[in-house]
Amino acid sequence: MRTIQRVAVLGAGTMGARIAAHFANAGIPSVLLDLTVAAAQKGAETAAKNRPSGFFLDSGAALITTGSFDDDLGLVAECDWIIEAVSENLAIKRTLFQKIDALRKPDAIISTNTSGIPLRNISEGFGASFRKQFLGTHFFNPPRYLHLLELIPGQDTDPELLNFVADFADRRLGKGIVPCKDTANFIANRIGKVFGGTIQKITREDGYTVEEVDAMTGALIGHPNSASFRLVDIVGLDISASVGTNLYNALPDDPWRDRFLVADFQQQMIQKGWLGEKSGQGYYQRVGKEKEIHAIDLKTFEYHTAAKVKIPVENEDLAQRLRVLVAKTDRVGTFLWKLFSDICIYAAEKVPEISDRIVEIDRAMRWGYAHKLGPFERWDALGFEDVCNRLEVEGREIPANIEAMRRAGATSLYQTADSNGKPGTRYFDLVGVQYRDLEERPGIIVISDVKRARGTVKQNAGASLIDLGDGVLCVEFHSRTNTVGEDQVAMLYAGLEETTKNFQAMVIASQGENFSAGTDLLPVLLAAQEGAWDRLSQIVQRLQQMNLALKYAAKPVIASPFSRTVGLACEMSLHATRMQANAETSIGLVDVSVGLIPAAGGCKEMLLRLKDSRQVFELLNTAKISSSGEHAKELGFLIPTDRISMNPERLIGDAKELALSLVNGHTAGAPMTAIKVGGKSMFEMLKLGAASMHAAGTITDYDLLVAEKLAHVLSGGDLAGEQTVSEKYLLDLEREAFLSLCGNPQTQERIQSLLKTGKPARN
Repeated sequence: MRTIQRVAVLGAGTMGARIAAHFANAGIPSVLLDLTVAAAQKGAETAAKNRPSGFFLDSGAALITTGSFDDDLGLVAECDWIIEAVSENLAIKRTLFQKIDALRKPDAIISTNTSGIPLRNISEGFGASFRKQFLGTHFFNPPRYLHLLELIPGQDTDPELLNFVADFADRRLGKGIVPCKDTANFIANRIGKVFGGTIQKITREDGYTVEEVDAMTGALIGHPNSASFRLVDIVGLDISASVGTNLYNALPDDPWRDRFLVADFQQQMIQKGWLGEKSGQGYYQRVGKEKEIHAIDLKTFEYHTAAKVKIPVENEDLAQRLRVLVAKTDRVGTFLWKLFSDICIYAAEKVPEISDRIVEIDRAMRWGYAHKLGPFERWDALGFEDVCNRLEVEGREIPANIEAMRRAGATSLYQTADSNGKPGTRYFDLVGVQYRDLEERPGIIVISDVKRARGTVKQNAGASLIDLGDGVLCVEFHSRTNTVGEDQVAMLYAGLEETTKNFQAMVIASQGENFSAGTDLLPVLLAAQEGAWDRLSQIVQRLQQMNLALKYAAKPVIASPFSRTVGLACEMSLHATRMQANAETSIGLVDVSVGLIPAAGGCKEMLLRLKDSRQVFELLNTAKISSSGEHAKELGFLIPTDRISMNPERLIGDAKELALSLVNGHTAGAPMTAIKVGGKSMFEMLKLGAASMHAAGTITDYDLLVAEKLAHVLSGGDLAGEQTVSEKYLLDLEREAFLSLCGNPQTQERIQSLLKTGKPARN
């Protein structure tokens, strides 16, 4: 049975080094080779130093062995997968592969990370054994964060090997796999370069500013905040131009090929050496000690303080928002219509050249460029017929395959196809001119699809109960930031009751930007400002009792945190039977930043996990958040029996599987009565540590006061010496400290600032 126990990555540039780093994240050692040992070492070091880092943990670098092509190429003989990531030069690649062919294990997988050279040109003349094991594996940079892996078969690649690589990369590396044809730049970069080129074309022709364009092409339309020109600065203006030029030369028959070339203003910037972040200036630069952001004027090439362009967001629903924006005839609507309509046409024209299905094109753009909607999904969002009709009114030619689709009576590119409570989707096959069922992806659960197919067991404005099947109930949070307020608390209680009666286990989940931003602080602030201490005490007690109910539930409860999971969301997860966390989970107890302490059992649970008041104090007093799931284990937020999902799409499916695995051996348990605390001597020690931080200027006067309240709880309050106390005792201490801090105007100021600006005041 094929396994991957060791890989070789040939080429330690930005891409190769980060590929090796991501294999380390998956626990797989690698050999990283370059022209010299020093170059390979520098690549690995850079992958670790970059922020964000290519590694989940700094210790991951120890899984990489560095070497040179001249002295250490023989190490590939020990590797199960050999990945080439050297410069985009056919002669260099072929020479290297010839050397590898003589050294490799007969069954070793051989792949190239090329994005611009046809695989058939690389493998031409090699033996049948080599060609059978050879394929393209195009990772997107940085591979830790970008979900896409384009998988390209060579002319003779073994289909079973393709299936193995797809499954391994999905489960172990956390990748979204898109099968591609051996065409120039495959799918994502082919569409992506036209997207970027169209933006530059409209910018030049209609006189838009850099700031305007980035305001229109970022979060507003479901794209990353890096938007367009900011993204080019990150990538490098020269790299962007080089990729486009290579694509232009490779596709002489593409009528859109001029879009691959960067605009004249970018060429002039490259000539000046203004290459983006790596040169200190590009479309943007940071100026002065305050690092004020300046933007370039594309007419004068002078920099000015970047203008803050505000575009009102009239609808939280992305599809509705896009329809409203594009319908307008103002500068925003005009720009977006020109952009989206061109991309609709181009993407359709590329079927079946770059892909036989619209599905792969949409996935490639979502997973490779982090767009929330691919080009065909966006077309449906804008209204399929509305777009076609507008193109006709403007006298523009609609792609022949789209016209054939319309003649067949189709009015959307995708349809829901739910049956018997089972979620399903149909896509329009532009080649076969008919709708086809989209195949299931076992182990991947999309909550919105399940809700659409089965409805909900129960719901309110902030949360829902959903039957995931096989006896597992899901409590889904679905408010805007998934903060935990009364709606979520009520649904958690309802979920526990429903699970006890009718299900085997429960999963707590969400599928928004973040798992949860923690407590809904508005009711807390209002109660504190009104001096309604009894009401505030009841709020805290209800949260404490909710978490105890999760901890001592009659049936297993699994929390599935991902991305930002802070404050009460972290406390709730700590009380679950187990956690199934995503590999990219930023979890922590950050309450001190708003002048509070964890009061729903967070202090108590971390004492139970770490069994060291000093360690817990350092963790909570600095509001430390994990940088990954593995880091969360290192900090103690996750324990060894918790699990981590590399693939975010599999998180809820994995949580369901974990829940079912615990059903038979689960016992409810009872509140603990013997938790060890250090008493007054520990309190004085913790206070001394806080005083040292204050003296060093790392915390404010008010931070010091909050730290002392935290120390009081973690040491067990006013106890003479080391003793054991109950969970209830510690929860009472947490609540008492929380209430006293809420009464302080400085805490109220911090909360008010957080609610208003998204950042707590530093007072």
